[in-house]
Amino acid sequence: MWGQTCSEGVLLLFRGIKLKNLIMILIGAAIFSFGLVHFNIQHELAEGGFTGLTLILLFVFDLDPAIMNLVLNVPMFFIGWKLLGRKTFVYTVVGTVAVSVFLRIFTVYQYDINMENDLLLVSLFAGVFIGIGLGIIFRFGGTTGGVDIIARLANKYYGWSMGRTMFIFDAGVILLSWATYLTMPKMMYTLVAVYVGARVIDFVQEGAYSGRGAWIISEWQDEIADKITQEMDRGVTVLKGRGHYTKQEREVLYCVVGKNEIVRLKNIINSVDPSAFVSVTDVHDVMGEGFTLDEEKKPLD
Repeated sequence: MWGQTCSEGVLLLFRGIKLKNLIMILIGAAIFSFGLVHFNIQHELAEGGFTGLTLILLFVFDLDPAIMNLVLNVPMFFIGWKLLGRKTFVYTVVGTVAVSVFLRIFTVYQYDINMENDLLLVSLFAGVFIGIGLGIIFRFGGTTGGVDIIARLANKYYGWSMGRTMFIFDAGVILLSWATYLTMPKMMYTLVAVYVGARVIDFVQEGAYSGRGAWIISEWQDEIADKITQEMDRGVTVLKGRGHYTKQEREVLYCVVGKNEIVRLKNIINSVDPSAFVSVTDVHDVMGEGFTLDEEKKPLD
C-alpha cells in the first residue's frame, strides 16, 4: 500500500515534465560546469551567487565544489519549493544535481587550459560558458537555485525586487571572495566575467526568434500595410490611436519582422511615405506564424 502511494506521488510530481527540457537542462549544466572548472577554478576567478560560495569553500578550505553545491542548494529547494512551483522545482533539482555530477567529472577529467598570462581572455570565456549554460537552464524551466529562492522570499515578505536582492547577494559574495582569496586584479576580471555572463544569459533566453517591432504612423497607412503584406509576407495589425496635441483620431500600424528584414521594411515605408513616423523596438522570443509556425500552424524546422 505504501509503495503504491509512493509511486503515485512520484508520477504526480513528474506529470507534465518534458523530456526535452530535462535533456537541455543537462546540456546546460554540462556547459556551465565545464566553464566553471576550466576557467574560474583553474585560474582562481570568483563568481556570484551560491556558485561563488562554493568557490570560496574550495580555495579557502579545500572543500569539494560538487558536494558543496548540493549542501548549499538542496536545503533551499525544500524551503522554497512552494514558491518555485512543481515543474520548476523538478527542473531545478535536476539541474543542480547535474551540475554537481558534471563538476565532479570535469574536476577528475579536466584539460589544462593555461591562460595565466591572458586573464582577460579567461574572464571572457568564463562569462561565455557560464552564460550559455545558465541561459539554457533558465530557458527550459530551471533556475539558479539558492539565490533565486532567497530573492523570491525577500520579494514576498519584504517587498524587495528580485533583481535588487540578487545583485546585493552577488556583490556580497564577490567582496567576500576578495577578502579571502581573490586578488584585486582577479576581482576586476571576475566582474568582467559576470557582466559577460549576464549578457550571454539574456541572449540565450531571447532565443533564435527575436526580431524588431515597428510602430508606423502615416496618412498612407493602407498603402504601407498592403505593400508590407505583399512584398514581405508579414502581417500588419491596425490599432486605433489619437494624437494628444491635435486630438485627431488616427490608425497606427504595428508589424514584427526579423532582424535582417528591418532595412527592407524601412525602405518599403519610405517608398510610400518618406515623412511617416516610425518607431522600431527590440522584440524578444517571437512566437507564431512566420517565426515559429508555418502557414498551416505547424512548427518550423
